[in-house]
Amino acid sequence: MNSRAEFAKIKRVVIKIGSSLLTKGGRGLDKIAIADWVRQMADLRRQGIDVILVSSGSVAEGMCRLGLKTRPTALHELQAAASVGQMGLVRVFDDNFQQHGLHAAQVLLTHDDLSNRQRYLNARSTLLTLLKLGVVPVINENDAVATEEIRFGDNDTLAALVANLVEAELLVILTDQKGLFTADPSVNPDATLISEVSVNDERLEKMAGDSRSGLGRGGMYTKVRAARLASRSGAATVVAPGVHESVILSVFAGDDLGTHFLPDIEPLIARKRWLAGQLQVKGKLVVDSGAVVALKEQGKSLLAAGVRSVSGQFERGELVSCLSESGLEIARGLVNYGHADAKLIIGKNSSEFEKILGYADDAELIHRDNLVLI
Repeated sequence: MNSRAEFAKIKRVVIKIGSSLLTKGGRGLDKIAIADWVRQMADLRRQGIDVILVSSGSVAEGMCRLGLKTRPTALHELQAAASVGQMGLVRVFDDNFQQHGLHAAQVLLTHDDLSNRQRYLNARSTLLTLLKLGVVPVINENDAVATEEIRFGDNDTLAALVANLVEAELLVILTDQKGLFTADPSVNPDATLISEVSVNDERLEKMAGDSRSGLGRGGMYTKVRAARLASRSGAATVVAPGVHESVILSVFAGDDLGTHFLPDIEPLIARKRWLAGQLQVKGKLVVDSGAVVALKEQGKSLLAAGVRSVSGQFERGELVSCLSESGLEIARGLVNYGHADAKLIIGKNSSEFEKILGYADDAELIHRDNLVLI
């Protein structure tokens, strides 16, 4: 997304709302503000735009409910606060989306869910299915069970990784700041708001600061890092003031609001680079001439019926190479079945999977969304 004018063409967005905004600076859930953000997200859904919400605030809301004045430092205390606060978050979002005739779904993730290939594919399939059903996924880090070793560290990072996961075109981070300034505006009166900047601008680290609210784990630095992470899949990022009137709709209207972080590569190129070059190939599938045509000329998924042979040791979610019968590599993709099961279902119709395997997950051996031509 090289200009704000292109936002009108967006079909999928991840929206992240920070703790300070959601809880009125720690005083409890701001139900009026939440209702208004949901109204705007419902408007996007009516326009046919997929919306994924990443919500902070479970710990802050839990602190409020439990009467805690300062954020806990012990992990088990944070987990307890998150467990209590999550109840309030889920209820208020669900109630508001229901008022607009929309269903919301709670999805809790840890870093393991997105670093493990099989769980990554499971999470992606679930989220894409929810979007296909017209549901708005409400995602939060699974604070109640996550250990320090598997935490994302902040929900800005989580939002960026979710944008990668579902191939969103835009990440919108709503914050209690107006955007990224050239310096800390509370210290330097000459600081100016940056309207647009490349994610690779070397000055970004110096201009970004830490969180001042003490409620969340992020700050402008984590938002810069999130913008860079989101750009790996070609997504643009806008950091905007959540208190601005109709802020979400204003962003989509292309208004000069907040800071627009420009990605350095286009989405398709980014995904091809990831699939074709950054993951280790674990196995090979030899496909027949009909499958070659379906993949190369028709942009279809790879079905088991079109596969002649399987080689290599791979699990669900790992990368495999697709070869023609003459040995020419034509594509690479993330496989939906491990090597043992794949050998049993090749040449078969998906309607036979359950009888052969005792279960049936995906109809495709490799879905077209997880496949790139070589």
